[in-house]
Parts: sequence; C-alpha cells; structure tokens
Amino acid sequence: MKVEVSDLYEKLKDDLFRFARSIARHGQEANDLVQDAMIKSLNEPELLSLPEYKQRAWFFRVMKNRLIDDRRKEQRLTQWEEDLDFPIQQMGVSHLEITDLLRNLPQDLSDLIFKRYWLGLSSQEIGDQLGVPASTVRYKLHLAIKRLRTILEEEI
Repeated sequence: MKVEVSDLYEKLKDDLFRFARSIARHGQEANDLVQDAMIKSLNEPELLSLPEYKQRAWFFRVMKNRLIDDRRKEQRLTQWEEDLDFPIQQMGVSHLEITDLLRNLPQDLSDLIFKRYWLGLSSQEIGDQLGVPASTVRYKLHLAIKRLRTILEEEI
C-alpha cells in the first residue's frame, strides 16, 4: 500500500504544490498544506481506487479546509492578543510606575506581563518557555491586566 500512496504522490505532486502555492501566503505554508493532505490520505484507503480527477479534487478540498481552519484559529488568537493589549502610554503612567505596580502582582503574573509587554513575546512563545499552553498564558495575562487596572483605578 505504501508504494501505491507514493505513486499517487508522484502523480499529483505538481498539481498539489501549484494549488497550495496559489492559496497559501508563503511557500512554507504551502508545503505544510501538501504534507497535511498526504498524511490524511494515508487514512483513506478508498482514495486509491478513485479516478485521478477525484483524487486531485479530494486533495484540493483537504488543503482548502485546512487553510480555512488555520485562518480561523489565527483570527481567534489575534483577537485574544488584541483583547490583552495594555496601553501603558494611553494611561499616562510611566514605565517606572508600571514597574512599581508590578510588585503588587504575584511573581508569576508579573513575569508574564514583563515578557509580553517589555520583551514583546507572544503568548505562544511564553507558553513554550514555561511549558504551558498558550491559552493558559493568555488567561493569566488577562487576570494580571485586570488586577493592574483595578490597582490603577484605586490610585486615581
């Protein structure tokens, strides 16, 4: 069976890469789409019995669906990141005052704020460093920002 799947890949690879490059933002994303479709094809033994035009259509649909899923996920993450924006400059508070405010937070939350807003790391990068999911980082950042806003409101 592996020989048949490899034959299928060799037969369709030019069309698959051409289509993937036409819908993807860059070459690496196109390569990922083709690779993902090929992996999914391993779990579809009936695909090998279809005519070539239906095989091609199946691969195109799988790649397009994967791209749509990726875009939706990216959009959700971007919205989360925007919700976490903490406009220090708009609040009229200096970096020194913010540093002082961070002392009111537990060390782990203070570190998250520092990494996100001073070092400019994304929640995914912070999560990778700490060995936790990016969603956990975003949740903790949300808690930290909420606490900082409460402290600022009390001081004003």
